[in-house]
Amino acid sequence: MALSHFPPTAEPAEVSNHLRDFGYAIVDDVADAATMDRLQAEAMPYIEASDAGRDEYDGRFTRRTGALVARCPTARKLVMDPVVVGVVSHFLSHVSAVQLHLTQIISVEPGETRQKLHRDEMAFDFFPFGADYHVQANTMWALTDFTADNGATHILAGSSGLSDEESFQLPDAQAEMRRGSVLFYDGKVLHGAGANTSAGVRRGVNITYAVGWVRQEENQYLACPPEIARTLDDDLLRMMGYTQGAFALGYVGDQTDPLAALRGGTAKAKTIGSVAQFNENAREFVTDIDDLEESG
Repeated sequence: MALSHFPPTAEPAEVSNHLRDFGYAIVDDVADAATMDRLQAEAMPYIEASDAGRDEYDGRFTRRTGALVARCPTARKLVMDPVVVGVVSHFLSHVSAVQLHLTQIISVEPGETRQKLHRDEMAFDFFPFGADYHVQANTMWALTDFTADNGATHILAGSSGLSDEESFQLPDAQAEMRRGSVLFYDGKVLHGAGANTSAGVRRGVNITYAVGWVRQEENQYLACPPEIARTLDDDLLRMMGYTQGAFALGYVGDQTDPLAALRGGTAKAKTIGSVAQFNENAREFVTDIDDLEESG
């Protein structure tokens, strides 16, 4: 089974809708070779210093290298790439704020075995989010070509809303793509790294986004120290979490805006989301409680 690919000129909504329907989407040739060359050069000292995985799930021949915003200036460009941000914003448009969830280069070395299929939402303490509620949108940038031989990601397309038993009846496909292309996949779809039977390393840049009200997998405030964060532009900082994640979530001290606090200011945090909608939800909640008490 071949997976669907989109050109970099595709409308974000078209890519997002495919992601919603099938749990994945591949957009080809989003970044040029020069960008990927710079990122690899910036990251290589950290990749070489990264340990291999602890077990078969992590990959005994797989290195995971994080803190990319602080370590690799070029990674900041990927985090805020207009194609990616457009798709992610549309896919997660049901929430007030979207935040950066993690940044990581995954290096799958020769001899690595196939990873167990899994759903990334399990990171949230296995909380049973509803089938129609998406809490994250993931990207995997091809830092090298992704091929069947070097371990391109396996995807069970359409498994997002199904049980494991139902999902395993679906055809398995690998996300083969050229360097500079991006695989989008949601937090519910069954997927996993492939076995690397080639003679080369397969490298992917895993940049994941989540709804603003959950805890980030990679702690962006420590992964990127304040002295570096203060040098970054406001849009990137807001994506990293220097904003309110929802109504009344994430202010500092006396309701100071987190971005202002980082910069040394005292501006009040702005309301995120609709106050009217918040009040309406609160009224409905109270009404529901009253109805329960009357019926009880």
